[in-house]
Amino acid sequence: MTAAYRPWAAELLHFWFDKLRPNEWFGRSAVLDGELRKRFGRELQALGQRPANDFLGNLQTARAAVLLFDQLPRNLFRDSPNAFACDPLARAICKESIARGWDSTLGKHERQFLYMPLMHSEAIADQLLSLRLYAALNDSFVLSFARAHYRMIARFGRFPHRSAALGRKSTSAEERAVAAGNAW
Repeated sequence: MTAAYRPWAAELLHFWFDKLRPNEWFGRSAVLDGELRKRFGRELQALGQRPANDFLGNLQTARAAVLLFDQLPRNLFRDSPNAFACDPLARAICKESIARGWDSTLGKHERQFLYMPLMHSEAIADQLLSLRLYAALNDSFVLSFARAHYRMIARFGRFPHRSAALGRKSTSAEERAVAAGNAW
């Protein structure tokens, strides 16, 4: 049975968009992290090494896979390299979903999360695409985050707030940027 037919995708989308409130999407909560781990931790572990094409059979699976590989690791593995380990897979699914035009059928919140792997990317080309896509959402609050992420990559070529988790040495300018609040 392929990933496209597994129930985890519908369960994850329902939990994320119907059970959680928007303030829960981005806050730190040990309780929520535990619930995500209990509900979807096995799927993340089992599916994280699969190729992107395994998740592109339909829009529902692609959307859920982007959440599974972009958002969930950030909750389940906070402050560790594993928080970013599935980023390339999430980005590949995101980009192919956009190339297929699937994003045009989604509402604002669904598109916001489909595009998130681009905002999380340390590649300037992804950041530029992120800015264009988030600007099209016509949500100045969300766009402000895309712009802040872009500025860090344009300035440093990486996200300074990840340096400790990834074993990278920070410059004093990067440390000041993180102290100024550039740590999402």
